[in-house]
Parts: sequence; C-alpha cells; structure tokens
Amino acid sequence: MSDPTARMVKEIDMKYMSWVRATKDFGQPPAGLMEEMAQSGQEAFANGTILDTGGLSTLAEGGAKLSSRGGKITVLDGPYTEAKEIAGGYAILNLDSLDEAIEQAQWLLDLHKRHWPEWEGDVEVRAMWSAADMGAPPE
Repeated sequence: MSDPTARMVKEIDMKYMSWVRATKDFGQPPAGLMEEMAQSGQEAFANGTILDTGGLSTLAEGGAKLSSRGGKITVLDGPYTEAKEIAGGYAILNLDSLDEAIEQAQWLLDLHKRHWPEWEGDVEVRAMWSAADMGAPPE
C-alpha cells in the first residue's frame, strides 16, 4: 500500500479525526514505528493532509471522565480500574473523502503490524463538522 500522506499540498476539503486504541497496555512503542510515523507526519504536515496530531494520556496519567446520568453531572477523577482499551494518539486529517481517511487508518495499522507485530488495537475515524456545518450563524 502506498503512503497516503505522500500528496501534493492541498486546500481544506473535509476534516476527519482519527485515534488509535490498543486492546491492552503493550508498553512503549518500538523506535522504528515512532521514527517512521514522525517522518510521514512531517510530510503530511507539509502537504496539508495532517492538521494536528499527538499522543493521549491514560485517565490515571492526567485525565478525568465526566458523565451525565439522571440529570446529574458527575466527575470521575479516579482511582480508575484498568481500562479495556488504551488510547494511544490522535490525528486531525484534511482529506477529500472518508475513503481516504480509511486508507490513512489502514496504512497506520499496517505500520503497527510491521514494526510491532504483537500490538493489537484499532483506529477509529470520524468526520468533523464546523460550527457553521451544524447551523451556527457566520461570524
């Protein structure tokens, strides 16, 4: 599969958010995976296909979970039981279609498979809408 981040510089099309989740704590990612993601990330920032990216902490490392149930808002600030899925990172993508976003996610999973064969998890991709897309008046 070709590297979907290797594209020409482009204008804003559609934004997608993707994030990676592991099925359990596999420890620190291999250096080769991080190096290849960093190189591809630099190219994707340069050509406009990635607008932002970064890692995500666990709830215990620097987060909180809030819920709304029965009209009451509750902040759950720990201690947390072990999570079944561990968020690894996110990216905000600027692509032409959901198909391109899926191709990007497949490339990322391929990269994990190649550099970290024992890793298991998934990548979720969702379209992002601006305030204007949701009916907010223009500024």
